[in-house]
Amino acid sequence: MRKCLVLMAAVLTGSGCTAHQSSETWPPVLPAGHRPFGATVVLVAESDSEWVSYGRTSLGDRHSPLRQVDTGNVSKLEVAWRFHTGEGAPEFKTRAPTALEVTPLVFRGTMYLSTPLGRVFALDPVTGTQRWVFDPRVDRTTGFGDFANRGVALWLDFGARAGSPCSLRIFVATIDTRLIALDAATGSPCGDFGTGGTVQLREGLRNRPGFASEYEETSPPTVVDGVVVVGSAVADNNRIDAASGEVRGYDARTGALRWTFDPVPQNAADPASATWIGPDAHRSGAANSWTVFAADPGRKTVYIATSSPSVDYFGGERKGRNEYGNSVVAIEAGTGRVLWHFQTVRHDLWDYDNASPPAVVYMTIGGRRVSAVLQATKTGQLFALDGETGKPLFPVTEGAVPSSDVPGEEAWPTQIVNSGLPPLSPQTIGRDQIWGFTSTDRDACLKRFDELRHDGTFTPPSTRGSLILPSNVGGAHWGGVAFDPDNEVVVVPTNRIAAVITLIPRAEFEATRGRATVGERIGTEYAMMHGTPFVLKRELFLGPSGAPCTPPPFGSLVAVSLRTRQIVWSVPLGTSEGLDKIGIHVPPNIQGAINLGGPITTAGGLVFIGAATDRYFRAFDLKNGRELWKTSLPAGGKATPMTYLGADGRQYVVIAAGGDGKAWGWSDEVIAFALPHPEP
Repeated sequence: MRKCLVLMAAVLTGSGCTAHQSSETWPPVLPAGHRPFGATVVLVAESDSEWVSYGRTSLGDRHSPLRQVDTGNVSKLEVAWRFHTGEGAPEFKTRAPTALEVTPLVFRGTMYLSTPLGRVFALDPVTGTQRWVFDPRVDRTTGFGDFANRGVALWLDFGARAGSPCSLRIFVATIDTRLIALDAATGSPCGDFGTGGTVQLREGLRNRPGFASEYEETSPPTVVDGVVVVGSAVADNNRIDAASGEVRGYDARTGALRWTFDPVPQNAADPASATWIGPDAHRSGAANSWTVFAADPGRKTVYIATSSPSVDYFGGERKGRNEYGNSVVAIEAGTGRVLWHFQTVRHDLWDYDNASPPAVVYMTIGGRRVSAVLQATKTGQLFALDGETGKPLFPVTEGAVPSSDVPGEEAWPTQIVNSGLPPLSPQTIGRDQIWGFTSTDRDACLKRFDELRHDGTFTPPSTRGSLILPSNVGGAHWGGVAFDPDNEVVVVPTNRIAAVITLIPRAEFEATRGRATVGERIGTEYAMMHGTPFVLKRELFLGPSGAPCTPPPFGSLVAVSLRTRQIVWSVPLGTSEGLDKIGIHVPPNIQGAINLGGPITTAGGLVFIGAATDRYFRAFDLKNGRELWKTSLPAGGKATPMTYLGADGRQYVVIAAGGDGKAWGWSDEVIAFALPHPEP
């Protein structure tokens, strides 16, 4: 029997194959003359062996049913093949460092992957041999901020003749904001999509980007109900009217714009519009969705996670709750109509983007099977929302938080926290918890702690400096979650390090900006926040030696049971090896590292993840978090891995070991691991 999992479309009446059901035949039999574009099945995982979307399926749960590699034999994994993208060659030299963060896809015996330069490769998934490559010729002299591309999307057009050009399409959103459709068989652009295969994503924005790197594309689009849905990455803290963060849906065949959703509401009739207060509030930019989307094809719904409005750390020009910003939003894929939204942070002042991709999972509550949208947040919260209504499936509490003492700022008086699920990372720190691996460090950290404003979770930024925990890198980060459906366990990588946010009055900054910043700790950064009275200073909370003032582990991998609503296990993720590359200096025996990258789970009882700055790829026991295997990588696995069953019968586990050109190192390698060939 071949399983038929509908991924990116509506259920097709009469096909014998509905969402989340199995079918013995593929392709489905269509009623005579029945080719309605909006109702056709558009992409199918033909068996459990494939990985056809960033999160394996469009639901985004990142769980593979494969079990050939399991807890008993994972230690025997070995390199099966390595693929070099070639972007280390002189002709690919870029102005800014690039980050190979792709999660490859495997469908119908071919692997598809993309690079930071938007080049798309088709490979043999058993040997890693190249079949074709497409190069969009991105301008390498532009200093893009997050110079990455995390993958492509596939769309199977059942309105086209089987095997005809572009009947299976690959969509790639390049860093320079082009949405390109390619023929999966040849890599040639689909001429009927947009103009010569391309749609320019900067066209029609409410707020035009002021410079090339203010508006980028780093995540793959999502295709559902015949619509390609794409977000954007907007540079932080530049100006209050930054590039606008519209999410848009394009016709998958023609590239015609079908709809636009602006997370800064422009229609006064929208109830969310009244939550943006002030003459410049509706001019705000960002609030964009730069992470990966999830989609429920049965509901023809796409779930997006939005970020903070511009600017991140001062909201005096955008008073109010700022609804649709920092939210999970369910959108009808065919029309762009908002079905529901749930805001995770009110009036964000902390850069608490919803960076983690949502995931649609199925779980049992009170004997009832329900679909849930999981959203992990930089605040270290895990929310489970009803997929149909957006209502929390577990209790949440909205309580009072500290007010701002910054002139012109009005912090929202309440914030939402999850009282039904435990926090994923520390929410606050007391004086007795201040850490330092030497007495000198600890004394200096205590002195700084006493000088800073710290009123617990959601302490607003201040002119004297505010201690922020979790920091802007989380809590949970863009690595996202993986879900084990057999045990209803969610696995989340987290960071546990604090930051210090200081708002410097602009006049004061201008008077001193000519002075050398000798003695500033590595990691300190400034941002101009044009349109506000302040300049931002952001730094890690470190002692004089460069060691964190918050205790280890600095990064953890956490498993939460949705059945017991408790943490099942929490283990350090990574080691101190490599932390010096980001200015953090600690003894070599310290466990837990800063990490960026995602996990996957498998039916073999495993969690696979790279992510940490120490540049290892690891496998953990899904039951107890015990590390079962690790191997060194040429650079950090700052990506989400994937797994599939090859035509040779072996299960492969693949990760992009690309680093980031800085702390995680740099490489152009994608590496596949498998068990040894059986003895003849």
